[in-house]
Amino acid sequence: MAEADIPYWRVNVPKEQWPAECPEFLLDLSERDQQLVDRYDKDYHRLTWPEVKKAIEDNQLDRFVRVPSDHRRYLEYNAQLKKKHGSVMDFVLKERLQWTDLEQKDPAPFRDPATGDIKILNNDWPYGIDKRIVHLVVWTKFDLPDDPDTKELTKEMRREIDEYVDRMFCQAVPKENVIWFKNWKSLKSIHSVEHFHVMLFDPDPDFVEQVTHGDIPVSRSIQ
Repeated sequence: MAEADIPYWRVNVPKEQWPAECPEFLLDLSERDQQLVDRYDKDYHRLTWPEVKKAIEDNQLDRFVRVPSDHRRYLEYNAQLKKKHGSVMDFVLKERLQWTDLEQKDPAPFRDPATGDIKILNNDWPYGIDKRIVHLVVWTKFDLPDDPDTKELTKEMRREIDEYVDRMFCQAVPKENVIWFKNWKSLKSIHSVEHFHVMLFDPDPDFVEQVTHGDIPVSRSIQ
């Protein structure tokens, strides 16, 4: 069978493991998800560090997608999570963040990490980018407000995040190797817990282990 004739739900699956019919977790996908699953890993281009920085600087966040086979695994895992935990958000809160509430302890965002209002974890399902890039997620119990006119972070919050990222990451990683962004609402996979993303190019693994307290991303723990 020619590649073009293979249905999307068999793409990147060894022929001897082809399912007889479309798996439940691949039914009723959004157009974007189906297009991602329908691509071959061998044709996928991992974004370089300069390409990652340009995508963020140009606000082209929709360029961040997973390697097709990883996206398939992500969809399958999320389907299992929803059956077991009710929602991905419940899993993130209880299992990953281990937060029992979202009550902000310190009225000043980012002032005192010891309050527990912030937690840094690995991105469980990283994008298809240079493997030397470490993708972290900074979760917060406090609001990261958007400007109602621009639909982007307020200037004040952007300044506070800039200062936090400088303090937390740029002491150990060269500034040119650190960049952060907050996803558009339409691209968020988790809407109810505030978070933003930090990417580090080729950081010291010991530093990453320190700031994440030894966290292991889900995608690596289930391999």
